[in-house]
Amino acid sequence: MKKLIVLFLAIALTACSKKEKNDFVTLSGNIKNFDGESLTIYGKKDVKNIYVDKEGNFKDTLTVIDGFHGLTFGKKQSVIYLKNGYDLVINSDFENYPNSLEFKGNGKESNDYILKKTEFIINQELENTSKLFSLEQEAFDSKISKLESDLESLITNTDNLDDGLVEMERDANKKLLEYFTSNYAKQHASSVQLKIGSPSPKFNYPNTEGKNISLDDLKGGYVYVDVWATWCAPCKREIPYLKEIQAEFKDKDISFVSLSIDKMEHKDKWLNMVKEEQLSGIQIMADKDFRSDFVTAYNINAIPRFILIDKEGNILNANAPRPSDPRLKELLETLSL
Repeated sequence: MKKLIVLFLAIALTACSKKEKNDFVTLSGNIKNFDGESLTIYGKKDVKNIYVDKEGNFKDTLTVIDGFHGLTFGKKQSVIYLKNGYDLVINSDFENYPNSLEFKGNGKESNDYILKKTEFIINQELENTSKLFSLEQEAFDSKISKLESDLESLITNTDNLDDGLVEMERDANKKLLEYFTSNYAKQHASSVQLKIGSPSPKFNYPNTEGKNISLDDLKGGYVYVDVWATWCAPCKREIPYLKEIQAEFKDKDISFVSLSIDKMEHKDKWLNMVKEEQLSGIQIMADKDFRSDFVTAYNINAIPRFILIDKEGNILNANAPRPSDPRLKELLETLSL
């Protein structure tokens, strides 16, 4: 299941020049330590770029379809809730994001709720579904019951939430819990096989030069696997962070493997992206996209997915932190690299 935080992104945005009262959103604020020229508000089809001056100030108006929207500036990304009539102020420090993100004005409460929801998801490690599914039935049922109560409390304990946001959030929470419960039996059986210390499923796929690289070839060192595809936007957003991690640990006893699950008919697209983006590490391509043995063995049905394997070829983390997550660097620093 894709990054759970992105449950927020059932989005659409339309920019226009209407100026009637309550028929548009006013966005303003300041981003400290930001050297970019714009931030972007985006939906499924529509994009609005907002100019940011040299001091980090910005202000603009846009007409929206009320709901969740993406906010990006540089490599930073957030989800915000916009509704026509909002006069929302967004302040942040680019170097201390997202901890410094704050909202003021009309729309503050709804967006503060999103920050709390995001923090809750992170603290509960809901993105690490393998940890949840590894619980035995009684513990799993107790966890789900507690999650249901806590998610509802987040809503009821936040004043002045927009009615539309409340409706969407309750629906999203219901679907999330239904996903967990309906997939528990299958995922639990899989998680037992993929528990820490178990032998990792193996890969043996060709690199950009046509030479097969296998997991056995890398035995004796740690292996960090990035399962991705050229068509996957969240995967591509991780590339700059992955490059940073690779550079920092380039002399360490760890191999970084990027495993593309593009369809074979799109092999040239994969090769071109590897070249154009100057992707380093070990670049290999699976033989049958999502149906490839390594992918199915890890029960991967959404990407990006990251896996950490130890020096003996055993699973260290079947759902490792992604490169943009500070916890990855913390984890790698604990290893004997």
